[in-house]
Amino acid sequence: MPVAFKAAVLRQAGLSQPYSESHPLNLEDVSLEGPGPGEVLVRIAAASLCRSDLSVVSGIRAWPMPIVPGHEASGVIEETGTGVTTVRKGDPVVLVFQPQCGVCPSCVSGDAHLCGPGLQANRAGELLAGGTRLRTGGEVIHHHMGLSAFAEYAVVSKASVVPMPDGIDLDVGALFGCAVMCGAGTVLNTGGVRPGDTVTIAGAGGVGSSALLGAIAAGAERIIAVDTDPARLDSARALGATDTVLDEDGNGAAQVMELTSGGSDFGFETAGTVGAFETAYNAVRRGGTVVSVGLVDPKAPFSLDVAAMVTGAKTIKGSYIGSCNPRRDIPKYMALYQRGRLPVDRLISHHLPLADVNTALDRMVTRDALRQIIQP
Repeated sequence: MPVAFKAAVLRQAGLSQPYSESHPLNLEDVSLEGPGPGEVLVRIAAASLCRSDLSVVSGIRAWPMPIVPGHEASGVIEETGTGVTTVRKGDPVVLVFQPQCGVCPSCVSGDAHLCGPGLQANRAGELLAGGTRLRTGGEVIHHHMGLSAFAEYAVVSKASVVPMPDGIDLDVGALFGCAVMCGAGTVLNTGGVRPGDTVTIAGAGGVGSSALLGAIAAGAERIIAVDTDPARLDSARALGATDTVLDEDGNGAAQVMELTSGGSDFGFETAGTVGAFETAYNAVRRGGTVVSVGLVDPKAPFSLDVAAMVTGAKTIKGSYIGSCNPRRDIPKYMALYQRGRLPVDRLISHHLPLADVNTALDRMVTRDALRQIIQP
Protein backbone atom coordinates (compact mmCIF):
# COMPACT_ATOMS: atom_id res chain seq x y z
CA MET A 1 0.00 0.00 0.00
CA PRO A 2 1.18 3.60 -0.56
CA VAL A 3 3.47 5.23 2.00
CA ALA A 4 3.13 8.99 2.64
CA PHE A 5 5.92 11.03 4.20
CA LYS A 6 7.90 14.28 4.14
CA ALA A 7 10.78 14.81 1.73
CA ALA A 8 13.01 17.75 0.80
CA VAL A 9 12.18 18.44 -2.86
CA LEU A 10 14.37 20.49 -5.21
CA ARG A 11 12.40 22.01 -8.09
CA GLN A 12 14.91 24.56 -9.38
CA ALA A 13 18.70 24.49 -9.20
CA GLY A 14 20.88 27.58 -9.04
CA LEU A 15 18.90 29.70 -6.59
CA SER A 16 20.81 32.46 -4.82
CA GLN A 17 22.55 32.17 -1.49
CA PRO A 18 22.03 32.14 1.40
CA TYR A 19 19.88 29.07 0.93
CA SER A 20 18.19 29.65 4.27
CA GLU A 21 16.48 32.58 2.51
CA SER A 22 16.00 31.30 -1.06
CA HIS A 23 14.84 27.83 0.14
CA PRO A 24 15.83 25.61 -2.79
CA LEU A 25 14.78 22.57 -0.75
CA ASN A 26 11.23 22.53 0.57
CA LEU A 27 9.52 19.86 2.64
CA GLU A 28 6.64 18.40 0.66
CA ASP A 29 4.20 15.56 1.14
CA VAL A 30 5.49 12.72 -1.03
CA SER A 31 4.13 9.22 -1.57
CA LEU A 32 5.39 5.98 -3.00
CA GLU A 33 4.11 2.49 -3.51
CA GLY A 34 5.62 -0.31 -1.48
CA PRO A 35 8.86 -1.89 -2.71
CA GLY A 36 8.73 -3.79 -5.97
CA PRO A 37 10.61 -6.99 -6.77
CA GLY A 38 14.23 -6.71 -5.67
CA GLU A 39 13.57 -3.48 -3.74
CA VAL A 40 13.29 -2.45 -0.08
CA LEU A 41 11.53 0.28 1.85
CA VAL A 42 13.89 2.03 4.25
CA ARG A 43 13.03 4.37 7.10
CA ILE A 44 15.79 6.97 6.93
CA ALA A 45 17.53 7.34 10.29
CA ALA A 46 20.39 9.66 9.33
CA ALA A 47 21.46 11.46 6.16
CA SER A 48 24.75 13.29 5.89
CA LEU A 49 25.46 16.24 3.61
CA CYS A 50 28.19 15.99 0.98
CA ARG A 51 29.45 18.51 -1.56
CA SER A 52 27.84 16.37 -4.25
CA ASP A 53 24.48 17.31 -2.72
CA LEU A 54 25.50 20.95 -2.89
CA SER A 55 26.39 20.55 -6.57
CA VAL A 56 22.82 19.37 -7.24
CA VAL A 57 21.35 22.43 -5.54
CA SER A 58 23.78 24.89 -7.12
CA GLY A 59 23.28 23.42 -10.58
CA ILE A 60 26.97 22.66 -11.15
CA ARG A 61 25.91 19.14 -12.02
CA ALA A 62 22.67 18.76 -13.96
CA TRP A 63 19.93 16.43 -12.73
CA PRO A 64 16.34 15.86 -13.85
CA MET A 65 13.87 17.94 -11.88
CA PRO A 66 12.06 17.81 -9.56
CA ILE A 67 14.29 15.64 -7.42
CA VAL A 68 14.84 14.66 -3.79
CA PRO A 69 18.60 14.91 -3.07
CA GLY A 70 20.57 12.96 -0.49
CA HIS A 71 22.99 10.12 -1.19
CA GLU A 72 24.87 9.43 2.09
CA ALA A 73 22.59 7.81 4.63
CA SER A 74 21.61 4.97 6.90
CA GLY A 75 18.25 3.58 7.91
CA VAL A 76 16.17 0.62 9.00
CA ILE A 77 14.44 -1.85 6.68
CA GLU A 78 10.67 -1.46 6.95
CA GLU A 79 9.54 -3.76 4.15
CA THR A 80 11.09 -5.99 1.51
CA GLY A 81 9.90 -6.76 -1.99
CA THR A 82 9.81 -10.20 -3.55
CA GLY A 83 13.14 -11.83 -4.18
CA VAL A 84 14.97 -9.97 -1.38
CA THR A 85 16.87 -12.36 0.88
CA THR A 86 19.91 -10.32 1.96
CA VAL A 87 18.02 -8.15 4.47
CA ARG A 88 14.77 -8.33 6.40
CA LYS A 89 12.44 -6.01 8.33
CA GLY A 90 14.21 -4.32 11.23
CA ASP A 91 17.75 -4.60 9.86
CA PRO A 92 19.92 -1.46 10.12
CA VAL A 93 21.57 -0.70 6.79
CA VAL A 94 23.94 1.70 5.08
CA LEU A 95 22.59 3.14 1.83
CA VAL A 96 24.97 3.00 -1.13
CA PHE A 97 24.69 5.54 -3.96
CA GLN A 98 26.09 3.29 -6.70
CA PRO A 99 23.97 0.15 -7.09
CA GLN A 100 25.58 -2.87 -8.68
CA CYS A 101 23.60 -4.95 -11.17
CA GLY A 102 25.92 -7.93 -10.69
CA VAL A 103 25.89 -9.01 -14.34
CA CYS A 104 27.49 -6.24 -16.43
CA PRO A 105 31.15 -6.59 -17.51
CA SER A 106 32.35 -4.29 -14.72
CA CYS A 107 30.49 -6.16 -12.01
CA VAL A 108 31.57 -9.56 -13.32
CA SER A 109 35.22 -8.48 -13.53
CA GLY A 110 35.25 -7.26 -9.92
CA ASP A 111 34.85 -3.54 -10.62
CA ALA A 112 31.37 -3.17 -9.16
CA HIS A 113 31.98 0.54 -8.54
CA LEU A 114 31.96 1.01 -12.33
CA CYS A 115 28.60 -0.74 -12.87
CA GLY A 116 27.19 0.64 -16.13
CA PRO A 117 23.47 0.01 -15.54
CA GLY A 118 23.78 1.48 -12.03
CA LEU A 119 25.37 4.66 -13.36
CA GLN A 120 22.80 4.92 -16.16
CA ALA A 121 19.90 4.60 -13.72
CA ASN A 122 21.43 7.22 -11.42
CA ARG A 123 21.89 9.73 -14.23
CA ALA A 124 18.27 9.29 -15.27
CA GLY A 125 17.06 9.90 -11.71
CA GLU A 126 15.60 6.42 -11.59
CA LEU A 127 16.06 3.18 -9.66
CA LEU A 128 18.09 0.24 -10.92
CA ALA A 129 15.01 -1.67 -12.10
CA GLY A 130 13.92 1.36 -14.13
CA GLY A 131 11.48 4.21 -13.52
CA THR A 132 10.71 6.33 -10.48
CA ARG A 133 8.72 5.54 -7.36
CA LEU A 134 8.22 8.98 -5.81
CA ARG A 135 5.07 11.02 -6.43
CA THR A 136 3.49 14.21 -5.15
CA GLY A 137 -0.06 14.37 -6.33
CA GLY A 138 0.22 12.94 -9.83
CA GLU A 139 3.68 14.42 -10.42
CA VAL A 140 6.79 12.28 -10.83
CA ILE A 141 9.69 13.06 -8.48
CA HIS A 142 13.16 11.84 -9.42
CA HIS A 143 15.59 9.90 -7.25
CA HIS A 144 19.06 11.25 -6.47
CA MET A 145 21.68 8.53 -6.91
CA GLY A 146 19.05 5.85 -6.46
CA LEU A 147 18.44 6.95 -2.85
CA SER A 148 16.83 10.39 -2.28
CA ALA A 149 17.75 10.28 1.38
CA PHE A 150 16.68 13.80 2.44
CA ALA A 151 13.36 12.30 3.40
CA GLU A 152 11.64 10.21 6.04
CA TYR A 153 11.50 7.11 3.82
CA ALA A 154 13.04 5.78 0.61
CA VAL A 155 12.43 2.86 -1.70
CA VAL A 156 15.75 1.63 -3.09
CA SER A 157 17.19 -1.36 -4.89
CA LYS A 158 18.35 -4.24 -2.71
CA ALA A 159 21.74 -3.54 -4.35
CA SER A 160 21.75 -0.12 -2.67
CA VAL A 161 21.87 -1.35 0.93
CA VAL A 162 24.57 -3.01 3.03
CA PRO A 163 23.67 -4.48 6.45
CA MET A 164 25.28 -2.89 9.48
CA PRO A 165 26.78 -4.86 12.39
CA ASP A 166 25.64 -4.39 15.96
CA GLY A 167 27.31 -1.66 17.97
CA ILE A 168 27.50 1.16 15.42
CA ASP A 169 25.17 4.14 15.77
CA LEU A 170 23.08 4.88 12.71
CA ASP A 171 24.33 8.47 12.47
CA VAL A 172 27.90 7.18 12.23
CA GLY A 173 26.79 4.44 9.83
CA ALA A 174 25.57 7.05 7.36
CA LEU A 175 29.16 8.21 6.76
CA PHE A 176 30.17 4.83 5.39
CA GLY A 177 27.85 5.26 2.40
CA CYS A 178 29.99 7.98 0.81
CA ALA A 179 32.54 9.85 2.96
CA VAL A 180 34.36 6.74 4.14
CA MET A 181 34.43 4.99 0.77
CA CYS A 182 35.34 8.13 -1.19
CA GLY A 183 37.94 9.26 1.35
CA ALA A 184 39.50 6.30 3.13
CA GLY A 185 38.63 3.97 0.25
CA THR A 186 40.46 6.17 -2.24
CA VAL A 187 43.61 6.04 -0.13
CA LEU A 188 43.41 2.33 0.65
CA ASN A 189 42.05 0.97 -2.65
CA THR A 190 42.67 3.37 -5.53
CA GLY A 191 45.95 4.70 -4.20
CA GLY A 192 47.17 1.61 -2.42
CA VAL A 193 49.08 3.57 0.22
CA ARG A 194 51.48 1.38 2.20
CA PRO A 195 53.32 1.73 5.51
CA GLY A 196 56.08 4.31 5.27
CA ASP A 197 54.58 6.28 2.37
CA THR A 198 54.31 10.05 2.33
CA VAL A 199 50.88 11.43 1.45
CA THR A 200 49.61 14.89 0.50
CA ILE A 201 45.87 15.54 0.84
CA ALA A 202 44.68 18.65 -0.98
CA GLY A 203 41.42 19.61 0.68
CA ALA A 204 40.71 19.00 4.37
CA GLY A 205 36.91 18.86 4.27
CA GLY A 206 34.78 15.80 5.01
CA VAL A 207 36.18 13.52 2.29
CA GLY A 208 39.72 14.84 2.78
CA SER A 209 39.48 14.20 6.52
CA SER A 210 38.25 10.67 5.81
CA ALA A 211 41.21 10.22 3.45
CA LEU A 212 43.50 11.42 6.23
CA LEU A 213 42.11 8.77 8.58
CA GLY A 214 42.54 6.19 5.82
CA ALA A 215 46.19 7.19 5.41
CA ILE A 216 46.74 6.75 9.14
CA ALA A 217 45.10 3.30 8.98
CA ALA A 218 47.34 2.42 6.01
CA GLY A 219 50.46 3.25 8.04
CA ALA A 220 51.58 6.32 6.08
CA GLU A 221 54.66 7.82 7.72
CA ARG A 222 53.92 11.41 6.80
CA ILE A 223 50.50 12.92 6.06
CA ILE A 224 50.45 16.51 4.82
CA ALA A 225 47.08 18.26 4.75
CA VAL A 226 46.80 21.29 2.45
CA ASP A 227 43.92 23.75 2.56
CA THR A 228 43.11 27.44 2.16
CA ASP A 229 41.22 27.53 5.46
CA PRO A 230 43.23 27.67 8.73
CA ALA A 231 40.30 26.18 10.68
CA ARG A 232 40.25 23.12 8.41
CA LEU A 233 43.97 22.68 9.03
CA ASP A 234 43.42 22.86 12.79
CA SER A 235 40.91 20.04 12.41
CA ALA A 236 43.34 18.04 10.26
CA ARG A 237 46.04 18.33 12.92
CA ALA A 238 43.58 17.14 15.56
CA LEU A 239 42.75 14.11 13.40
CA GLY A 240 46.39 13.18 13.04
CA ALA A 241 48.01 15.04 10.13
CA THR A 242 51.76 15.16 10.67
CA ASP A 243 52.07 18.42 8.74
CA THR A 244 49.66 21.12 7.56
CA VAL A 245 50.13 23.65 4.81
CA LEU A 246 48.10 26.83 4.40
CA ASP A 247 47.77 27.32 0.66
CA GLU A 248 48.07 31.05 0.05
CA ASP A 249 48.22 32.35 -3.50
CA GLY A 250 48.52 28.84 -4.90
CA ASN A 251 51.84 28.09 -3.19
CA GLY A 252 50.71 24.93 -1.35
CA ALA A 253 52.55 22.50 -3.63
CA ALA A 254 55.79 24.47 -3.37
CA GLN A 255 55.56 24.28 0.41
CA VAL A 256 55.05 20.51 0.25
CA MET A 257 58.04 20.13 -2.05
CA GLU A 258 60.17 22.01 0.46
CA LEU A 259 58.85 20.02 3.42
CA THR A 260 59.53 16.71 1.71
CA SER A 261 62.71 17.61 -0.16
CA GLY A 262 61.26 16.67 -3.52
CA GLY A 263 57.60 15.76 -3.12
CA SER A 264 55.33 13.14 -1.58
CA ASP A 265 54.70 9.62 -2.84
CA PHE A 266 50.98 10.28 -3.25
CA GLY A 267 48.83 13.34 -3.84
CA PHE A 268 45.09 13.11 -3.25
CA GLU A 269 42.70 15.78 -4.55
CA THR A 270 39.67 15.76 -2.25
CA ALA A 271 38.18 19.26 -2.63
CA GLY A 272 36.53 19.09 -6.03
CA THR A 273 38.42 22.07 -7.48
CA VAL A 274 40.98 22.46 -10.25
CA GLY A 275 43.24 24.30 -7.78
CA ALA A 276 43.25 21.34 -5.41
CA PHE A 277 44.09 18.97 -8.27
CA GLU A 278 46.98 21.17 -9.34
CA THR A 279 48.24 21.23 -5.76
CA ALA A 280 48.07 17.45 -5.47
CA TYR A 281 49.73 16.98 -8.86
CA ASN A 282 52.57 19.42 -8.26
CA ALA A 283 53.20 18.19 -4.72
CA VAL A 284 54.03 14.65 -5.90
CA ARG A 285 57.59 13.52 -6.53
CA ARG A 286 58.80 12.11 -9.82
CA GLY A 287 57.32 8.66 -10.20
CA GLY A 288 54.56 9.46 -7.71
CA THR A 289 50.82 8.91 -7.98
CA VAL A 290 48.06 11.52 -8.15
CA VAL A 291 44.48 10.49 -7.35
CA SER A 292 41.46 12.75 -7.85
CA VAL A 293 38.18 12.00 -6.08
CA GLY A 294 36.41 15.39 -6.07
CA LEU A 295 33.82 16.23 -8.71
CA VAL A 296 35.23 19.37 -10.34
CA ASP A 297 32.84 21.70 -12.18
CA PRO A 298 32.79 20.27 -15.74
CA LYS A 299 33.02 23.82 -17.13
CA ALA A 300 36.17 24.69 -15.17
CA PRO A 301 39.11 25.33 -17.54
CA PHE A 302 42.14 23.14 -17.05
CA SER A 303 45.39 22.40 -18.84
CA LEU A 304 48.06 19.77 -18.23
CA ASP A 305 51.70 19.84 -19.28
CA VAL A 306 51.76 16.36 -20.78
CA ALA A 307 55.51 16.45 -21.48
CA ALA A 308 56.21 17.23 -17.81
CA MET A 309 53.91 14.38 -16.81
CA VAL A 310 55.94 12.03 -19.00
CA THR A 311 59.36 13.19 -17.82
CA GLY A 312 58.08 13.16 -14.24
CA ALA A 313 56.70 9.62 -14.78
CA LYS A 314 53.63 10.51 -12.74
CA THR A 315 50.55 8.31 -12.58
CA ILE A 316 47.16 10.04 -12.60
CA LYS A 317 44.06 8.19 -11.45
CA GLY A 318 40.41 9.02 -11.00
CA SER A 319 38.66 7.42 -8.05
CA TYR A 320 34.93 6.71 -8.03
CA ILE A 321 33.54 5.53 -4.69
CA GLY A 322 37.11 4.86 -3.65
CA SER A 323 37.21 1.89 -6.06
CA CYS A 324 35.16 0.09 -3.41
CA ASN A 325 32.96 -2.94 -3.61
CA PRO A 326 30.49 -1.79 -0.95
CA ARG A 327 29.45 -5.27 0.17
CA ARG A 328 33.09 -6.18 0.71
CA ASP A 329 34.58 -2.90 1.89
CA ILE A 330 31.92 -1.31 4.10
CA PRO A 331 31.98 -4.24 6.58
CA LYS A 332 35.79 -4.10 6.51
CA TYR A 333 35.87 -0.37 7.23
CA MET A 334 33.23 -0.73 9.93
CA ALA A 335 35.40 -3.36 11.60
CA LEU A 336 38.31 -0.91 11.53
CA TYR A 337 36.04 1.70 13.12
CA GLN A 338 34.99 -0.68 15.86
CA ARG A 339 38.65 -1.43 16.62
CA GLY A 340 39.41 2.28 16.88
CA ARG A 341 41.56 2.35 13.73
CA LEU A 342 39.18 4.45 11.60
CA PRO A 343 37.47 6.93 13.98
CA VAL A 344 35.15 8.50 11.41
CA ASP A 345 32.68 9.58 14.10
CA ARG A 346 35.08 12.49 14.68
CA LEU A 347 34.01 13.91 11.31
CA ILE A 348 30.49 14.67 12.57
CA SER A 349 30.21 18.36 13.44
CA HIS A 350 26.44 18.96 13.54
CA HIS A 351 23.11 17.21 14.03
CA LEU A 352 19.94 18.88 12.74
CA PRO A 353 16.35 18.13 11.70
CA LEU A 354 15.31 17.73 8.08
CA ALA A 355 13.51 21.08 8.23
CA ASP A 356 16.90 22.82 8.60
CA VAL A 357 18.47 21.30 5.50
CA ASN A 358 18.86 24.69 3.76
CA THR A 359 20.80 26.03 6.74
CA ALA A 360 23.04 22.98 6.49
CA LEU A 361 23.70 23.81 2.83
CA ASP A 362 24.80 27.30 3.86
CA ARG A 363 27.25 25.81 6.36
CA MET A 364 28.70 23.72 3.58
CA VAL A 365 29.15 26.76 1.34
CA THR A 366 30.94 28.67 4.11
CA ARG A 367 32.94 25.56 5.07
CA ASP A 368 31.76 25.68 8.66
CA ALA A 369 31.17 21.93 8.92
CA LEU A 370 32.79 18.61 8.07
CA ARG A 371 29.82 16.26 8.14
CA GLN A 372 26.33 17.31 9.21
CA ILE A 373 23.81 14.63 10.13
CA ILE A 374 20.18 15.23 9.22
CA GLN A 375 17.72 13.19 11.28
CA PRO A 376 14.22 13.18 9.79
